[in-house]
Amino acid sequence: MAKNNNCTEEISNDENRNNNNNNPDGIIILGVYIHCEGCGNQVIKSLRGFEGVEEIEIDDKNHKVIVKGKKADPTKVAERLRKKSGKHVDLISPKPNNQVEEEKPEVKPDLYEVMLKIYLHCEGCAKEVKHCIHDMEGVHTVDPDMEKNLVCVKGRMDPQKLVEFISKRGGRNAEIVNKINLRREEISDEREDILYQNYPSQAVYAPQLFSDENPNSCSIM
Repeated sequence: MAKNNNCTEEISNDENRNNNNNNPDGIIILGVYIHCEGCGNQVIKSLRGFEGVEEIEIDDKNHKVIVKGKKADPTKVAERLRKKSGKHVDLISPKPNNQVEEEKPEVKPDLYEVMLKIYLHCEGCAKEVKHCIHDMEGVHTVDPDMEKNLVCVKGRMDPQKLVEFISKRGGRNAEIVNKINLRREEISDEREDILYQNYPSQAVYAPQLFSDENPNSCSIM
């Protein structure tokens, strides 16, 4: 029986070591967009009582959530907050040991101006949507119109992937109302510039004196 107890203690120690390796300082920092007090309360409610979580602090100015607890698993805490709050959550610290970032070369998409239909019920909601869309790579500008429930997005991104991004990261439904490929207009302008460079305008000469008999010839005075 003593041997079994020793084995159990060794397993428990191994589990604690793994937890300490994942979260050695007992502090987890999450990136979450928090635009009001209600958002902060929602975050606290989502994580309160979760496995290993001892204390939760909200840094609304820097849009961060600090979770304290040496037994708390960073990845599980981040996933818990995503599911419960429906918000986009970045695990800032600590990073998982097995996390491998693969950079795949991608061809840059054309420059688009996309008008999206998204339900915006308040200013805070509009700010949250704007912040979420800016997280997508290639986005240049985001202009929400709360009264019309429209969001104009400009940037080098695929319009359909933009809709999928908003659904996945922001948990919102977005519908493409209109899209304009601005890259085509850029190409047209470039071609016009090339034409002007290769084919300069004709020279304009000073007026000449013409004879009555032959209007195309110059008269000698």
